[in-house]
Amino acid sequence: MKKISINIFVSASLLFLSGCNDWLERKPQNIILEEQVWNDPKMITGLLANYYDRLPYHTDLSHGSNGDINAINREGWQDFAAYDEAMWSNNDDARNNLINYAFDRWRLWDYGLIRDINLALENIQTYAVKLTEAQKTQFSAELRFLRAYVYFEHVKRMGGVPLVTKQLIYNFDGNPGALQQPRNKEEEVYDFIASELDAVKDQLGNGTSNTRANKFTALAVKSRAMLYAASIAKYNGRMASPISTPGGEVGIPASRANDYYTKSLEASEEIISSGSYELYKTNPDKGVNFYEAVTKKSANREVIWAQDFLVSKDKRHGFTYDNIARNVREDNLSSSSITPTLNLVEDYEYLDGTSGELKNRNAGNTDYVYYDKLQDIFANKDARLYGTIIFPGTTFRGSEVQIQAGVKVWDNATNAFRTVESNVLGSVYDDGGLLTGSSGPQRSQTEVSNTGFYLRKYVDQTAMSSTRGIRSDMWWVRFRLGEIYLNAAEAAFELGQNANALKYANTLRERAGFPANSLKTLTLEKLQNERRVELAFEDHRVWDLKRWRIAHEVWNGNASNPDAVMYALYPYRVVRPGHATHGKYVFDKLVAPRFRTPRFFQMGNYYSAIQQSVIDNNPKIIRNPFH
Repeated sequence: MKKISINIFVSASLLFLSGCNDWLERKPQNIILEEQVWNDPKMITGLLANYYDRLPYHTDLSHGSNGDINAINREGWQDFAAYDEAMWSNNDDARNNLINYAFDRWRLWDYGLIRDINLALENIQTYAVKLTEAQKTQFSAELRFLRAYVYFEHVKRMGGVPLVTKQLIYNFDGNPGALQQPRNKEEEVYDFIASELDAVKDQLGNGTSNTRANKFTALAVKSRAMLYAASIAKYNGRMASPISTPGGEVGIPASRANDYYTKSLEASEEIISSGSYELYKTNPDKGVNFYEAVTKKSANREVIWAQDFLVSKDKRHGFTYDNIARNVREDNLSSSSITPTLNLVEDYEYLDGTSGELKNRNAGNTDYVYYDKLQDIFANKDARLYGTIIFPGTTFRGSEVQIQAGVKVWDNATNAFRTVESNVLGSVYDDGGLLTGSSGPQRSQTEVSNTGFYLRKYVDQTAMSSTRGIRSDMWWVRFRLGEIYLNAAEAAFELGQNANALKYANTLRERAGFPANSLKTLTLEKLQNERRVELAFEDHRVWDLKRWRIAHEVWNGNASNPDAVMYALYPYRVVRPGHATHGKYVFDKLVAPRFRTPRFFQMGNYYSAIQQSVIDNNPKIIRNPFH
């Protein structure tokens, strides 16, 4: 009996120990091991999605501005209203009353994301034993692309930053010196971006995906980055006092300009000549066509790289809710936040090539110009205006956006017009006609346009997309072929290849309704205006003015400078019974009533201030000029 008990004990012990071994070898249910991640293409793709989602932004559709000084990114879509494309017509006047741009504006120092990408690049080499070499190469290329893009976002804000390409590990010896890298020269960062994009462009795969990087996405980033570097090299040196540091952390030698322009042009032309992308020309209505070129998510080969959203996956944003025109909103709150300025509207030329200044007064400035319909003052303008901005007399989702400030009533006693406006949107005047439109404009009321215009670009036409419950899945376009044409035009112009430059610029203008070869000669100012009207509300304006080194002149803080002050256009119906002008429309140009302070860009804004804690942790980091 005793022998039987011993055997049972031994057997049970063996079973228990065997079970212990199995238990000890079980994989944890709540931890994903490195070996699991880096041998599973789906997990790697998921990680990449996280990195794409964390890419730096400035003004896009899904991020709101952030007042936290420690936030990685602090600007957001609301800051479309902080420059000269638009002003703010929702609650508060903060963006209409910017005394100046703070020196830490546009600051970026996101070494958390760079560290994660560096770590991923090392781990895929260490742990990915089950991936094919082709898979490892492609994933590594995509990670290097993302890192190059992140460095571009840094250098355009901060100038040269430390180029860290592997994880830095502290050895606990009490000396952190090995971790403290100095800033690289500004040109070294741009050179690194170019060389990385060149190295990976043919390894990226992903076909012609417009949400993941492929060969042409890499070329598009190179096209833009090299244009920025070239402009800084050329125009920084032409300033009365070029902005630079002795170590080259900011400022690029003028001798590098042509090299960078050449690289930008080559990248642009490789995209254009590839046949993989084409300008969107599907809709015969050129204004609607331009709106669709940016916003249509299917059958659109113009978009090279976009951040996409999908309502069915609960990946959506409230941009349309906050920016749809007042009288066509579907919710009972918000709307009308970003309202384009007259400044921008008048930069869209007439199709005969004349200045886009709207004709509201006669030649002698003795009387109004009278129009039969509200939209007539905008007749024969560049079709990109319609695709970008809702102006008086136009529609959205098939409904009229009712924009009328009031009426002009003729007073026989004074022999002049008397202006009548109402605080009630959609109000009716004594004659039974419309007094103030249901979309304003309004001088002081919030959630209604203060400028007389509304945003069309990026505002979603899908039903219910302006409600808080549904919201929108409109995508944010990071790169599209239209920009690449303009990059090519500018680089070619700077290299003295005027015929090429004209070809690229005129191709875009022809799509906007201009006759073929409408531009016969080019100047940089012409190209600057082409970028302003083609790329409005696509996050180019600030960066363009900075790289051309004219931001401090355009936004000089002077109230007498029309470029620094935001203007509005208020339309009125004429009430003058028995007169030929009765029932016609006239327009007043005025400083937007809620605009408070001229835009003021200081020299210290060309490069953002580095946070003090960064300098405290790494004494090798030198400050940017003026800070």
